[in-house]
Amino acid sequence: MKPTTLMGGALALAMAVTAGAAVAEYPEKPVSFIVPWPPGDLEDVLTRMIAEDFQAEYGVSAAVVNKPGGGGGPFPGAIEVAQAPADGYTIGSFVIGVPVVGHQIGIDELTPAKFDPLGVFLTYPFVIATSADAPYSTMAELADYAKSNDVALGHFGDVLTPTQVTKAFAKNAGFEWGSDAAFDALDCNTLASGDADVINTTLQLILPCLDSVKVLVSITDERIPLVPDAPTIGELDDTLNIALWNGLFVTKDTPADVREKIIAVAEKTVTSERAQAIAAETGALVYWQGADAAAARIATDIATVDRIGKLLE
Repeated sequence: MKPTTLMGGALALAMAVTAGAAVAEYPEKPVSFIVPWPPGDLEDVLTRMIAEDFQAEYGVSAAVVNKPGGGGGPFPGAIEVAQAPADGYTIGSFVIGVPVVGHQIGIDELTPAKFDPLGVFLTYPFVIATSADAPYSTMAELADYAKSNDVALGHFGDVLTPTQVTKAFAKNAGFEWGSDAAFDALDCNTLASGDADVINTTLQLILPCLDSVKVLVSITDERIPLVPDAPTIGELDDTLNIALWNGLFVTKDTPADVREKIIAVAEKTVTSERAQAIAAETGALVYWQGADAAAARIATDIATVDRIGKLLE
């Protein structure tokens, strides 16, 4: 064989090895999953599972970093992810508000849209519920009753998607809430004490008294297995078909091979028995919706949020 052929072959082999090493480089240092809320809620628990599995799979440190934003909600944490290098070492675990409205509310660091979804993995089990002795058992019956009676609504705050959906439903159904107020906690005691007649809360907060309440509707994409007779809001009003969800996000310039490694672990984690046990215990919907479907969902949700916003003006 000619020397030039040998040299050419060696060069090609070296290039192939170098290319292979480059692909294998990620991850080579600690990875942070930013959760813009305090520890303990569903998104935090599930993201910690993903981080644990990521560390086990790739042999590098991976951890959740909680960045609660106080009055700024999830947006201060999202800004930290947006300003990090697009290399997959800072991953956002974000609720719907970050990709849907974060780039439309005057936050320079998030404008224009900075993130791409890797996937959505959680729908919070929001429901509208009332006490067992309430004179209505469906949303239609509630609407009829509220047209001639004051009904007090309890919720977690006007900015939250489920609250906006609840108020938009009333508009479309032709009634007004007699009063509404934000609560720090909405649970069995809220209804038992009469602080509110109807509450917009998560199912896990009323599981201890599920036998003494009526779940009128779920603000989720699919019916919640723990309360299978409760319709979804989209079944009752398809203009309000939206839910409060959480997913994994990276900045737009993050390489495709890096995204694939994160996705591979996350999908395996959320479909595992231990993650599905969380779903069974809380009523949460835990699943994996891939990047393309998640992007389409975000586009649809942007239109829905815009429609709801105009309705509530």
